[in-house]
Amino acid sequence: MRTSLISLIIFLFVVTACSYSVDSLELDIVVPTKQQIAYQEMEVIGFIHFSINTFTDKEWGYGDESPELFNPSELDAEQWARTAKEAGMKELILTAKHHDGFCLWPSAYTEHSVKNSPWKDGQGDVIREFVDACAKYGLKAGLYLSPWDRNHKDYGTSEYLPYYRNQLTELLTNYGVISEIWFDGANGGDGYYGGANESRKIDRETYYDWDSTFNLVYKLQPDIIIFSDAGPGCRWIGNEHGIAGETNWSTIKGDSLIIGASKQSYLNTGDPDGDDWIVGECDVSIRPGWFYHASQDDEVKSLERFKEIYYGSVGRNGVLLLNIPPDKRGLIHENDVARLQEFGHFINSTFDDNLAGDASISVEEDSVYTMNIQLPEERTFNLLVLGEDIAKGQRVKAFRVEALLEKQWITIAEGTTVGYKRILRVDSIKASKFRLIILDSFGDPLITNFGLFLEGTPFPLNQ
Repeated sequence: MRTSLISLIIFLFVVTACSYSVDSLELDIVVPTKQQIAYQEMEVIGFIHFSINTFTDKEWGYGDESPELFNPSELDAEQWARTAKEAGMKELILTAKHHDGFCLWPSAYTEHSVKNSPWKDGQGDVIREFVDACAKYGLKAGLYLSPWDRNHKDYGTSEYLPYYRNQLTELLTNYGVISEIWFDGANGGDGYYGGANESRKIDRETYYDWDSTFNLVYKLQPDIIIFSDAGPGCRWIGNEHGIAGETNWSTIKGDSLIIGASKQSYLNTGDPDGDDWIVGECDVSIRPGWFYHASQDDEVKSLERFKEIYYGSVGRNGVLLLNIPPDKRGLIHENDVARLQEFGHFINSTFDDNLAGDASISVEEDSVYTMNIQLPEERTFNLLVLGEDIAKGQRVKAFRVEALLEKQWITIAEGTTVGYKRILRVDSIKASKFRLIILDSFGDPLITNFGLFLEGTPFPLNQ
């Protein structure tokens, strides 16, 4: 395990060489909170889409579903947590309430919940079992509470907001520490609405009074990360493919964002001139759908697709949010478990050993910042990993990596942003001498990681 050694070496060189110049300290650079740094360091987290839709074979319920339909035969939240842990995830987020309004806890404010289901004779609480399972396996627990509620009679009126905040209060006071709360942009449309069976529209900019809702959330859970198009903790990456932009700034203009109506291309890339640090979260499902459908049992994403998603999310300064939906039993399906085991093995076998871990490092600052890396001997790799000290902001605007091949410096990779982590796939190369050239940056670049890796071997599923 030599992965962290190179980071320490480079950090010491960078600090000595340049990082605390007067000019650097005087730069007005946006920086993350300690909670946002810890959030980004998790790298891969999971989403559990499980609700009444699991039993109706729908993606979006209408809101008129009977609670009696919810009756998992073998619900095991510990299996969810154990599977996530084996895949390398650090957090799980559960759909406490989706758009249909059905609540996975016995909410005091609605009858549309597990308390009126046959599961455990109405005495069950999925949220409690989920939070306890996460704690047992060392995972952080997050919750999703849909702002849109197709069941509630008052949705679209001012009377709905106290109801929504009362439910938030239940979730954020009765279940211990909640790491992340998830708000999305699905707001308004047709629904049951207490029997009205009509379409209701809202003004997404004003209806929810998000500032007041966020203040309530922070009052109840001061260290929580809030997800939405507009953050303020982390933001949607602008697609549901799990892929951040090749250029991805953690900074963005938060005031220009509207939950449910922000420009997706802007969310995908962030903004170098942004005033707010809002981490990009890259959501994608292991299957075509977000809820479980038996017809998709053979459509679990391949390991090669998982690699592409990982490199396009974590490898582009983002956090990967991977959805793994339990089936009607209340278990993650065997096909999904097998793929997640492969994925976890791929991560561990690939990134446990930094082939540049014992390199000699030197830094030059002439016309451009150049980091020279010398290995003891030639080594073969096909992945290049870079990282910045994001505690002091995201600075790199453009870079190039060169290798000395047959006595000539050859460009093997180049790009724009780096951020917390940048992973670049390259053709298999064998070399011992490299240089990282920072072509443009805000102030002094603070590089804390240079890594060389070789993709791991496939997981032996038959063993």
